Amino acid sequence: QVQLVESGGGVVQAGGSLRLSCAASGSTFAFKRYSMAWFRQAPGKEREFVARITWSNGSTTYADSVKGRFAISRDNAKNAVYLQMNNLTAEDTAVYYCFETGSSSWGQGTQVTVSS
Repeated sequence: QVQLVESGGGVVQAGGSLRLSCAASGSTFAFKRYSMAWFRQAPGKEREFVARITWSNGSTTYADSVKGRFAISRDNAKNAVYLQMNNLTAEDTAVYYCFETGSSSWGQGTQVTVSS
């Protein structure tokens, strides 16, 4: 199985930027073959989709709420996935999770707090 560990979360002011990382370890066959995604969950809300990137051609998909502000990328050689977040708002405050579609594996999450 693949283990996913997120990092890069923290406190940032509204309008600022933050870059999240997701490192994979263990068996990385699924990581290299399948799409990777980022989800987030705010207090009192359901976990929601944020962004996804395919393995085959690097095609990306974003939730409407983050289009134009967030960018997902991956480096298969480093077994890593990233989420660049720009122009952050309070609505972006949540725990962000990395997700591997191949084995339906989740990371432990990293907290992102946007303050004013």
